Amino acid sequence: MKFMRKSATVLVSTLLALALTQVARADDEGSHKPRIGDVHFKVECNAAAQARFNVAMAYYHSFQWQRAIATADDVLKADPTCGMAHWVKALATLDNPFAWPVTLSEKAMTEGPILLDAARKAGLKTQRERDYVDALEIFFKGLNNANYRERADAFEKAMAQLAQRNPEDSEATVLYALILSRNFDPTDKTYSNQLHAAKLLELIFAREPNHPGVAHYLIHSYDYPPLAKSGIHAARKYAKIAPDAPHALHMPSHIFTLTGLWQESIDTNRRAAATADDSITHDGHHASDYMVYAHLQLGQDLAAQKVMEQEQARHGIDMLGVAYPYAAIPARIALERGAWQEAGNLPLYAQDTYPWKKYPQAEAVNAFARGIGSAMSGEPAKANLEAKRLAELRDAAAVMKLNYWADQIDIQAEVVRGLAAFAQDKRDEGIAILRRAAEREDASAKNVVTPGAIVPAREMLATTLERDHKPANALAEFEKVLEQQPNRYRALAGAAQNAKRAGNEQKAVHYSEQLVELTKHADGPRPEIVEAKRILGR
Repeated sequence: MKFMRKSATVLVSTLLALALTQVARADDEGSHKPRIGDVHFKVECNAAAQARFNVAMAYYHSFQWQRAIATADDVLKADPTCGMAHWVKALATLDNPFAWPVTLSEKAMTEGPILLDAARKAGLKTQRERDYVDALEIFFKGLNNANYRERADAFEKAMAQLAQRNPEDSEATVLYALILSRNFDPTDKTYSNQLHAAKLLELIFAREPNHPGVAHYLIHSYDYPPLAKSGIHAARKYAKIAPDAPHALHMPSHIFTLTGLWQESIDTNRRAAATADDSITHDGHHASDYMVYAHLQLGQDLAAQKVMEQEQARHGIDMLGVAYPYAAIPARIALERGAWQEAGNLPLYAQDTYPWKKYPQAEAVNAFARGIGSAMSGEPAKANLEAKRLAELRDAAAVMKLNYWADQIDIQAEVVRGLAAFAQDKRDEGIAILRRAAEREDASAKNVVTPGAIVPAREMLATTLERDHKPANALAEFEKVLEQQPNRYRALAGAAQNAKRAGNEQKAVHYSEQLVELTKHADGPRPEIVEAKRILGR
């Protein structure tokens, strides 16, 4: 019996050791196969180069630019005549299309034509490959005398023609859809570009459910309040398709934010921040901003504070995707809690610590928060100084041809001016200014760098109407905010309280129930939660 037990023990140990060895081998082999989805972009190169080219494109589709370029170099090692590898590198140098022109560096625009010339010299063996190179070259042409948007539109048309000539090539359609979605008109509330792109992508998604670019660009195409629910499937799928790509872990939260799925946003952004390489991307910082925003909607102030502390300890790089959350996170934590004096006294960062002047849209966040906090604390003179600062930042953005941001900063300045006027007892004037600002903001589109406005202009209009003892009017404005931003904490709280004051018990109970359910895992006291429970008799 002892011998049998000993033999059995030896056998189990041997089998366990063998199993562990096999797992180690699998992990070792898997280390060469990143989990970034399945892409099959046919090129006329040898088999080894083809395999690496597919990986390079998979990295590109999850906006992992440096890895795409490094993998394209591996393609050339496997097959120096694979000209399309140079094309991938040229495409990747353009960085994030949704952040053009901010991400269009002079270095990239100079290197692009050189890389495309190298593609032709190395070898383009089919007309299709030559068409890809010719289409991308259009974007680089006329650097000194053509607006980047004109080049982007020309690139879109060239990709449309390429996709039409090669209907069997889904990769051409995927890239066309990317540029089509990127080239949206912010004043077009029919979302024609985005919906056209989504239609093309949905057809491919049904055939290629593990394609990272299809899921990714569907999220971008649906990244608007009226369309967001259509993007939930792609959002929940993308992180599973490419779990080794930090951007793929973050992107679902664009949809989760617009649909008020806060816990899902927190979960996916936590993973993104943990896997991001801060030395080469802004992904971790970007994810932190979205995470803080979501925590605050759930009444999780301590959790938001912890993320801010982690963010401030992260290694930063000089780019807007880092600068914006650096400014936005402390502003959100103060304003979302209604900590007006805290917001009004947010520190101004020293120039040697933080390059404000390079990113007026980031510095504007600081000025906006300080202006709102000052006005709401009864310091209109201090608020007007921040409004003046915002006007200067607007002009700086305009000089830098950041037209979208110049307009957004001007809206922020209007909000601060309206609140300051109200604080100076110019109540009707202040409300009128705020209403105009809210209408302008509603007509504009959210930029991908942010989960949402630092504080919605319409929400500040509603808050001002509440202070003006007009609860029915305030309720109507809070409800409009909720139409665009479901499950937003301050809008729910404002709707509940003003419904109660207006004598609308049904709505008071309805919004109070939503707020209490939303904040069931809050990590600290907030007066609005106490008030909601009081309305519900709890």
